[in-house]
Amino acid sequence: MIINGKRINDMIRIGNTCISSTMIVMILALVLIATMAIASIYNSNEQGASLIDITPHEVDSSESVWTPTKEDIAYQDSMFAIVEQTSQDVDTIKEAIDHILYKLERIEHADGTIDSIRYIEGGAIDQSRNQ
Repeated sequence: MIINGKRINDMIRIGNTCISSTMIVMILALVLIATMAIASIYNSNEQGASLIDITPHEVDSSESVWTPTKEDIAYQDSMFAIVEQTSQDVDTIKEAIDHILYKLERIEHADGTIDSIRYIEGGAIDQSRNQ
């Protein structure tokens, strides 16, 4: 039997309504997504409450606090100097590249044209621009 263009064998009848298999999959997906959303909200509320610690931490005299030695400070200073030198080298290279690119954009040819690119037709430099 066919109802609204669908065969009755493809549908499940619940009371007076018929539900297709596509509708069942959609309902199951909706229930799954809703359950995951509720679980994630509930889980984040519980984790948030346990992660917040507002009690101040007092340092006991028995706890050892790390104090850097002269060697540690020298090592950190040398690392800082290396980082600074590298940064200056990168800036110098960037300025040189910008200078080269500016020169390439301003190349002046013998015929008076200013262009950084000469188009090659047939394997030779385009002579029509030189005339």
